Amino acid sequence: MNWIVLGALLAAASVAAGAFGAHALAARLEPHELGLWETAARYLMYGALSLVLAGLFARQGAGRGAGALNGAGWCLFLGSLIFSGTVFALALGSPRILGAITPIGGVLLILGFLLFAFAAFPRS
Repeated sequence: MNWIVLGALLAAASVAAGAFGAHALAARLEPHELGLWETAARYLMYGALSLVLAGLFARQGAGRGAGALNGAGWCLFLGSLIFSGTVFALALGSPRILGAITPIGGVLLILGFLLFAFAAFPRS
């Protein structure tokens, strides 16, 4: 998978979402919901930049191999989509039960960062 391309696309989506929230939604959402929107955009950017870094790291051929980096990429990608997607939806008034799915995205993001750390850890 080309994590650099996916990361760059998620980064673009994050900036677009942030701008949309600041300009189109600012007058329509309550402060709490606007804060949720901003959190979703911010975490989407965290995942996006991490994917770009994982892709660059993979191109260097460094670390413990493609397996851990590929796993990190999938976890970061899916975690970003699930976490940010559910928080965006909650900000727009989706049923609160959707919030039960949000932690799955958070756990995937954490797992992605841990796999990335494992892949980057120097070999003995």
